[in-house]
Amino acid sequence: MLFRSPAALRRMGVLGMNERNVGYIGRYNPRRNYPLVDNKLLTKSRAQSRAIPVPQLYAVVEYQHQVARSNELLVPYQGFVIKPAQGSGGRGILVVQGRRGDNYLKASGMEISPDEVARHISNILAGLHSLGGRNDTAMVEALIDFDPCLAKFSYEGVPDIRVIAFRGVPVMAMMRCATHASDGKANLHQGAVGVGLDIATGSALRAVQHGQLVDAHPDTGASFDSLQIPHWERVLDLAASCVEMTGLQYLGADIVLDRQQGPVLLELNARPGLAIQVANQAGLRDRLAIAAEIAAATDDHDEKIEAARARLGGGG
Repeated sequence: MLFRSPAALRRMGVLGMNERNVGYIGRYNPRRNYPLVDNKLLTKSRAQSRAIPVPQLYAVVEYQHQVARSNELLVPYQGFVIKPAQGSGGRGILVVQGRRGDNYLKASGMEISPDEVARHISNILAGLHSLGGRNDTAMVEALIDFDPCLAKFSYEGVPDIRVIAFRGVPVMAMMRCATHASDGKANLHQGAVGVGLDIATGSALRAVQHGQLVDAHPDTGASFDSLQIPHWERVLDLAASCVEMTGLQYLGADIVLDRQQGPVLLELNARPGLAIQVANQAGLRDRLAIAAEIAAATDDHDEKIEAARARLGGGG
């Protein structure tokens, strides 16, 4: 897929942005349901009502006059994540993994002062990182104690798994591995590695960084050939359940693997990006057509997942 002509991409079944927007997002995602995914607080509340595991919420900052007390709010916690409730693309997320005196420590070891943290929260409230620049709310969540079996595949941050699901059928998946270049964030545009995953097994198919195929993590040297996602059945079950939970038929579910809880829902996206095709070196169009056939044949949650593993597995 890398550097191929438009005609070659069409032959590979690559889904373009216009086709995604009109044929899937516009057709299958009712706009009235968007707040359930665009607002992470609403997502968390709905998920908890359905016993879907999510990171623990420590605090919420809604108004600028509360910013002055933000350091007081954070005193009980050694580590935490601050994020905008209506952010997207990883923007505005601040991960603190410890303290040094009065200062906070990022995963890279960089120190940031309480004033810098307060300024970051204030910017979130002002909508600096939010969809459409709207005034927002700052969420403070617990750090994920991610599964140690994945530690060598990520650097200075938590790896996450993106699963695209259509009509309750898991269609394509990748793991996004944080790097030093991405500042510990699982964001492909900032330099994280995207690893395409076999829908059948959760094993790595291929990996890409900055649009180039790679064999190993650039910071840890770990070979992606050995990557196998644990609890894979539960990952697929969670992603498919989010379609049912939101009423959005085409979505991306971002999932992390916690040491104690296993798969945990991080957030949802009603407009999932298309870079997952690059990570898998495969197109979405044909897979979505197969998923539509599966969904037309059965309404059963488990049958859809098993059919997806049988028909979409193997990286084809």
